[in-house]
Order: sequence, then C-alpha cells, then structure tokens
Amino acid sequence: MATNLVTLIMQFLTPDMIGRIANTLGVGRNDTATAVDAAVPALLAALTGVAVRPGGPQKLASAAKQESGVLDKFGSMLGGGGQTSFVDRGSQMLSSLLGDRDQSALANAVGKYSGLQTGASSSLLGALAPVVMGAIAQQQGGRVDAGSIANLLTNQKNNIAEALPSGFSRLLGGTDLLEPLGDTIRRTTATGGEAARAAAAAVARTADDTRRSAQAAASSTNWLMWAIPALAIAALLFYLLARPGEQVVQQGLTTAQNITVAGMNVGKQVTDTVAGLRTTLGSITDPASAQAALPQLREATAQLDKVTGVLGQLSTSQRAIIAGLVNPAMSALNQLFDRVLAIPGVADIIKPTIDALRVKLATLTAV
Repeated sequence: MATNLVTLIMQFLTPDMIGRIANTLGVGRNDTATAVDAAVPALLAALTGVAVRPGGPQKLASAAKQESGVLDKFGSMLGGGGQTSFVDRGSQMLSSLLGDRDQSALANAVGKYSGLQTGASSSLLGALAPVVMGAIAQQQGGRVDAGSIANLLTNQKNNIAEALPSGFSRLLGGTDLLEPLGDTIRRTTATGGEAARAAAAAVARTADDTRRSAQAAASSTNWLMWAIPALAIAALLFYLLARPGEQVVQQGLTTAQNITVAGMNVGKQVTDTVAGLRTTLGSITDPASAQAALPQLREATAQLDKVTGVLGQLSTSQRAIIAGLVNPAMSALNQLFDRVLAIPGVADIIKPTIDALRVKLATLTAV
C-alpha cells in the first residue's frame, strides 16, 4: 500500500500529543485539534508547491536532513525547556521555505478556521513544521534525496486534497498555497460549494416556512408572539447567509434551528456523537486500546440509532440541516476509520462496529 503522508503524520499526532502541544502553546485542546486537522494537509500542500520551484527540492532536502529523527524526540522537546526555541526553529524553517507572505497567510487561515489567535496558530505551524519534515525524512529512510522528496510530495496530491477540511480552502483565497494540488483541489472545493449551497437553501426553506406561519397567525390576537420570533430568525439568517465561508453556514445551521424530536435535541446529538467518535478513534493505537474503545464505539452506534430512528419525523429542510452537520466531518472520520483498521490486530476487534457506524453516518448524509 502506498504511503499516505497525511495519515502517517496524524497517527503520530495522537490526542495525547495534541494535548501537550496545546499546553505548550497555552491554548484549548479542542481548538488545537481543529487547527491540526487543517494545518497538516495545508503544510503538505504548501511544501508540494516548494517542490516544483527552481531550487525547491534542494531546500526541502536540507530541511528534512535537519529534522531527521525529530519524531523520536518531539514529545520530550515539548515538555523541555527548549520548546520555545524548537517552535522558533520551525517558524524560521517555514519562512525560509514558503516566504513570510505565504507563511502569514497560512497562519491566518488556520487561525480563522480553528478559532485560535493568529499568534497561536503561527506558533502551532512552527511546532508542526518539524513533525511534517521529520515524517518526510522518515519516508526517505537513511538517504534524504531532493528528487525523491519532490516525487513523494507530488504523489501525495490526492491524499492532501482529500484531507483538507471542508471549507478551509476558501480561507486561502488570494494565495497560491493550494495551487500545486491542481484539479484535485478544484474538484474538492466545487463539491464542498454544492454542499454549502444545499445547506443554505435548506435554511432558506425553513425561514419561508416560519414566515408563512407568522403571516397566518397575524390575523389572530396573538400575532406578535409569532411575528417577533419570525423577524428575529429572518435577521439571523440574513446575517449568516450574507457571510462567506462554508464553516459559517454550518454554524448558522445549528444556531438557526434547534431540531427537537421526542425530547431529543437531534442536532446536538449528532455533533456530540461525531466529536466523541473522533476522540475515541484517535485514541486507538493497538489491539488493547481498540478493545478499550469498543464500548464507546458501541455507544456512538446506539446514539446514531436514536437519530436515524426519528429521521422519518423530520421535514426535508430539517434532514438537509442534519446532513449539513455530518457531511463536513466525513472525510476526517473515514481517514480515522481507515487508519485504525490498518493497525495490525485491530480490525478483528472493531471492524463490525465501524462498518455499522459507516452505514448509519451515510444514512444521515442523505437528504
């Protein structure tokens, strides 16, 4: 099986490692995890661009040699007194490879996507750069060669494009950082744009339904009880949908409508289950941890069963909103599913449960 650099790096960046990075930077663990999901493939895309520039492969080879073996000591670097110089070294390396303008644009995009301040996202990139170069060096074995590094990155275009979180590429508009991915990233962006437009249309349909209800109630003595909430929702929808970016639309979906059926907040149930799945899957590194994670995976299956059980009670627009919550997470979840199943001995323990999870998640993505 061909190497997937994104998967290789994300396997190294376990939840524990991400927590240590967050502590080092003094930021939240969840924001850091979100930033890492975007930063790793974005860094690889940017380095792929370096690989096709004159003299770029030689620069990459030099940087990879400096970071050879860094994966073995990364954890201790984070906990030691030299962590600041370590982050600074990574930042200087990125500045040398990408240039200050692209490095700053990348930090801004990661910060906007994850909620980190720009300074924190810049430091995170500085911490991740040695990890990314160390993984590249590791794939070269004992011989770091400029030509083979360029070939390695070029062959990773599909993996990198697929790993970029939905909507993140829009935050890099006006830069050439994703240009090396060519048609692959353009197809991915187009697909994401269709999903965002479908979600926005679903919200608009819900707004129309609310407006019609308000108009019908206006003839009664209680018309204000309908009209005021309707106007508030309309104003919120106008604000959200006027703002660019798929991530904002997704946030608007959960804000604009609280879907509750039989006492269950369906939207919260879905987002909590997906977040829990990512954490649980990220904790699996061997058969023992897979066995320990099995109860949580079965619980996630049960929670999704509850959601699929009420889908028939939802309107078309409500189902579109639920699909809009799940779709952006599917790329990362599928990568996590594939990663844990590839660990020797793990598939025998959890494959039936993961297969069931995939079916249930696919049901939720269908409008």
